[in-house]
This record gives sequence, structure tokens and C-alpha cells, in this order.
Amino acid sequence: MRRIHSSLAAALVMASTAIGHAQMKPRARDLGIPFDGTPGSLNAITDVAGIEVGMTTLISGSGPLKVGAGPVRTGVTAILPRGKTSKDQVFAGWFSLNGNGEMTGTTWIDEAGFLEGPILITNTHSVGVVRDASIKWSVAHGQTSQARSLPVVAEPWDGFLNDINGFHVKPEHVFAALDGARPGPVAEGNVGGGTAMSCYGFKCGTGTSSRKIDARFGGFTVGVLVQANHGARNLLRVAGVPVGQEIPQAAAALNPLMNDPARAADALGELGSIIIVVATDAPLLPHQLKRVARRATLGLARTGSVSSNGSGDIFIAFSTANAGAASAPESAQVSMLSNARIGAVFEATVQATEEAIANALVAAETMTGIDGHRVEAISHDALRQALRKYNRLTR
Repeated sequence: MRRIHSSLAAALVMASTAIGHAQMKPRARDLGIPFDGTPGSLNAITDVAGIEVGMTTLISGSGPLKVGAGPVRTGVTAILPRGKTSKDQVFAGWFSLNGNGEMTGTTWIDEAGFLEGPILITNTHSVGVVRDASIKWSVAHGQTSQARSLPVVAEPWDGFLNDINGFHVKPEHVFAALDGARPGPVAEGNVGGGTAMSCYGFKCGTGTSSRKIDARFGGFTVGVLVQANHGARNLLRVAGVPVGQEIPQAAAALNPLMNDPARAADALGELGSIIIVVATDAPLLPHQLKRVARRATLGLARTGSVSSNGSGDIFIAFSTANAGAASAPESAQVSMLSNARIGAVFEATVQATEEAIANALVAAETMTGIDGHRVEAISHDALRQALRKYNRLTR
């Protein structure tokens, strides 16, 4: 196990390592899994020009849980719509499919239509410290646009593997994720806020994907980043194949997550959450972006989730077009994509969401956390075998 990086300098090293490691892991397409649509060059949210992503990953300790001491399996993910050097706000909209979760700052997005500053994702009990640290960072970097700051911070719960009540995420870890944010490849799996996340009974975490829209419909880009911690195992579908039912049930018996009494309390055992961030350079206004955020639901559904009572499924979408609209002193001239053309953005959102979840699943690695709790990564061979049975492999 890597040890925790508690100092700012060490956290920065961890953040940089996470980004640099992005190219080294296989992704869903590398296994021959077919997906609709054409991805961007990175097949990541950073294919939308100007976006920067940073992560801090915290992993230390093993053995019995000692609250406040560990084991620690958690982190922070930061998404900056226009990068670290810009304070220009973006139009945004959000949607809650099932609200058993948290995303701060959304009432102001509803009211004003703008997202100010970064989007951060962490674990449930670290939302407060991450929110406060985000404000401190924004003030220090001159990124605030009004006297009060209402940052967006979202969460799934990682307490099956992580000492969540030990409050191990500190302000310096948030600063490291923000300061370390950059364009380019994005790390996936057990990194950032997704470090200890699981989906469909397998190890999961951070995943990303993108789509290039045909030039006939504007040639825009849509990028998606997910923090996936949702879904009951038997529901999992990959490229339309019921993978969760095809992989032998004996494998599930080895996963204590499936026997967790807390999970059994839900009729479907779906007590996780998923946060989905959708970005585009298409010129969309806030009401249109709310429509886009809703379409992430359909990409999630393609992977099998039914968003049961225990799942916090919250999505946000923003557009990097219409620069300067928020700072206009009196009125702003803005561009809006026609509703007759927005369907292409909807389609790209659904496709990229589905693949981002699959990428999170494929990139994740088996992890052991508190009290020996262990969540197995999905076997790439078993996954390919299931898809081959249904003639769904591209190679």
C-alpha cells in the first residue's frame, strides 16, 4: 500500500502521479468493448478545451478500523471549467435523479444559471472541509466573482473501505488537487475522490469519456467524468450484455460488500451513489444544460442502474461557450444552440456517460480497506468472455 501523503508537497506528488498514470491502465475500448459514437483524442472530459482536472489520492494503513487513524482510502477530484487562471463563470444546470446524496451550491445555479469556480468531488463526510477549502483557494487566487462564494462539492460514501469518520481529507489535499489540475489525460479507477468507490459489486471509482459531434450538427465536443459508487451486482450491463448475471455467482460470495447488512437494507442492495459531470463547448443556456444533465440518466441506465432508494445520483452540466457572459455590466450578447440541434448533444451525453462508467469499472484495482473489507476488481478476462458469448467484442 502507498502511504498517506499528508503534507502539501507530498500531496502534490500524489496528484501528479495520478494524472501521469492515466495512460498506463487499459480502458474499456482496449478490451474490445464496443461503444456508440466517436470519442475525442483523449476520450476524456479534458477534450473540451480549457478544462483542467486534478486529483489527490490518500491511501495508508491496513487492518482493523481505528477511527482517526485509518485505514485511509479516500481523496479529492477537482474539475476547473476554464482552468486555474480564469475567474470567468460558465452557464450550468443540474439534475437530481435520486437525492440520497449531496451537491452543494446548486440552489444558486438554479437561481443565477452560472457555475462559479471548480467542481469538487470527495467522500460524504468530507464535503464540509472541501467546500471551505475551495472558498479559501478561490479567495487566495482571486477567483471569486461576488462577496460570497457558493462552491459546488459533491460526494458518494466510501465508508466500506475508508475510515470515513476519521476526517482524513484536509484543506491541503484540496489545494493540491486544485493546484495540480491540468489538461490532458485523466487518471481513472482508484484515484481522487473515487479512490474507495465501488459499483455493481465490483471495485470502481473515477471514469471519463468524450464524444465529438458530427460537423453537420456543429462539431461540438461533450465530455463526461463520473465518480461511480452505485448499483447492485446483478444489474450490471456492459455494451448491452448482462455481465452481472454472466460472471459466476461464486465470485460474488468472495466479496464482503455483497453481504454488508447496510446494503441488504435496500430492496436492491443499491446503497451507493454516482456523481456525473457533463461538459461541452456547445453554446447552451442554463435551461438547456439542465436538459443535458437529465440525459446523463440514460447513460447510467444503459449500465444497469435503476437508481434505487439508497442511491444518491446527482448530475451537473456546464458549457464553456459564451465567455464573459457573467461579467457583462449591463447586458450580454450570448449564443444559443437551436433546440432543433440539441439532440446531438443529448446523444453524445448518453454515450459518453455509459463509457465513462465502463472505464471506471475497467480501470479499478482490487482494494482492501478497514477491518479487512475487500472489494474485487472485475476480471477483464471474465468480462471479455461474457461479451464474447453475446458476440459483442470488436476484436
